[in-house]
Amino acid sequence: MGDQEGLTAVLQALHEQLDTLLDAASPFDTPTVEALHRTVAWLPDAITAVRQGEIPLAPAITSLDNSGSAAGAEVEKTKGAADPTDVPADELLDLNLEQNQELLLEFQSEALDHLSQIESALLVLDAEPQDADSLNALFRSFHTLKGVAGFLRLGPMNRLSHEVESLLDLARNHDLILTPAIITEILGSRDALAEMVNQITLALEKGVLPDRIIPVREMILNVRVLAAERPQTADAPTAVTASSPEVNAGEKPDRASAVTRSVSSSTIRVNTAKLDSLVDVVGELVIVQSQLQESGSSLGAEGSPLTRNLAQLNRITKDLQITAMSLRMVPIKPTFQRMERLVRDLSRDVDKTVVFSTAGEDTEIDRTVVEEIVDPLVHMVRNSLDHGLENREDRLAAGKSEAGTMRLSAYHEGSNLVIELMDDGRGINQEKVLAKARERGLVGADETLDPSRIVDLIFEPGFSTAQTVTAVSGRGVGMDVVKRNIEKLRGRIEVLTQPGKGTTFRIWLPLTTAIIDGLLVKVGEDRFILPALMVQMALRPEATSLSTVQGKGEVLQHRNGFLPLHRLHHRFGIADAVEEVTDGIVIIVDSPGGSYALLVDDLLNKQEVVIKNLGGFMQNMPGVAGGAILGDGTIALILDPAGLAAAA
Repeated sequence: MGDQEGLTAVLQALHEQLDTLLDAASPFDTPTVEALHRTVAWLPDAITAVRQGEIPLAPAITSLDNSGSAAGAEVEKTKGAADPTDVPADELLDLNLEQNQELLLEFQSEALDHLSQIESALLVLDAEPQDADSLNALFRSFHTLKGVAGFLRLGPMNRLSHEVESLLDLARNHDLILTPAIITEILGSRDALAEMVNQITLALEKGVLPDRIIPVREMILNVRVLAAERPQTADAPTAVTASSPEVNAGEKPDRASAVTRSVSSSTIRVNTAKLDSLVDVVGELVIVQSQLQESGSSLGAEGSPLTRNLAQLNRITKDLQITAMSLRMVPIKPTFQRMERLVRDLSRDVDKTVVFSTAGEDTEIDRTVVEEIVDPLVHMVRNSLDHGLENREDRLAAGKSEAGTMRLSAYHEGSNLVIELMDDGRGINQEKVLAKARERGLVGADETLDPSRIVDLIFEPGFSTAQTVTAVSGRGVGMDVVKRNIEKLRGRIEVLTQPGKGTTFRIWLPLTTAIIDGLLVKVGEDRFILPALMVQMALRPEATSLSTVQGKGEVLQHRNGFLPLHRLHHRFGIADAVEEVTDGIVIIVDSPGGSYALLVDDLLNKQEVVIKNLGGFMQNMPGVAGGAILGDGTIALILDPAGLAAAA
């Protein structure tokens, strides 16, 4: 084939010269733009000549002589700067929003992807400093951020990205080993870039221009010092991370695909407000369809054209509903990645070696649920790392490995998402928890509790068994927040613990907050909906299973235990409801404070309902989570089992 190398050399030289301009955040002056135009005009004929085995004519372009323009002078000055303190002072990010709005919108979405890839690659390199695929992916992300930031004249972002890219180039050329200290510094630089991208996001979405300077000068100087020192050996990392599914010994996981996986060309970005609007409209369609079904059942005979058409409408509506809901679903991987980063940083603070692994990262969940689950997971990880895992000496004395193990996993179970956080630490000391609860008056001096109820005491506000307050935990703030946030999502949490062997926190969450599976119950002339996730069973009780305990009220004997019995018609003041318990239906309901029995008149059916906000008037009514429009057009209240128990 013709002079392919000559063609490549011309393009490579042009690329390097343009890259140099971008490094200095310099504008493209007239000679540069003219040279680009001439290159573009020359390129098609040159490619044709190479394909035909001929030598292309020399390009009719002049060299991009940096010294011939103001921009070139600035580049030369930057390239020749050897003084490590020759770094501009920190400055406010100048977005020039009027001219760059469309470009910034595109850059913002791409930058978020690159920042996620950067963090993922760094966590891999923290465990495997020689992983070439992750290093190359990391370099490409910083290179792209640097180039676009330079083009948009985002000086602080451009300068910081450029310095980190130069450091990574040394690692790519095997002139430097990425030690934990270097990775920590790069993670800090990544966080600074994320803050600047957040400023861009606020400017685009709310018109709020940057009003706070993100300090990058000191980071740039630190990166230059690390580059000058060029360490050749890597210290043993404190936190070791591993992604699941696990691989057999000797097999190397495909890190490149995990780190560099980007948005496919067959996908588009859509504003989340548009998706929410679509889901709302589909929800209205589901309601209208159920109303038509109700009306049609009384008008059309079995097998009539009306019945067949309504059945077809039902199938189409169901498919549309499933598709619309799937548009809101996002992988839980970014959330898990944040926890992985948290473990890495905190393990150094508390001086513990931790092997952290994840499973089910591609499990999808409603994006609103993802946003709400971050804080609970952060609190759980901090407590597990600080209280759950022992220090090295205690682990060795207990016959355990020096490194503690933490595993975060997610999977679907029916229409629910289950998230588990497991550690192999000391477990929860139930005697200590019970003693602390008695000290605070949460449990009577002579009161006995079953083990599961004792463990649930850790979710009481302000409860802590820590002897000392640390920077990580011990202030009694956290686990009550975990429970409260999970209840807000209509989920539940359970704790499984074995002294000396570890603890597992298991969270059940609805896959979506827009539509739920519910049990429709009747009380008097009113109807209510109970989230199916919170219901164990329904039964018609016998008179012998009912009794009254002084100070406790009515209880139901169930499976060798006693459950509090609550009458729903008492809670809402409903007349003409069933008073005799044996004539009604008792529903066993799960609640974070313990299971209880709920008396209703009848159990009608199970159905999917679209959750509606009740507005300010009923917004904070205890025991009510929302409302739903039924097929006959009436409104049923969606009950909150935890709120009902608290109100009772």
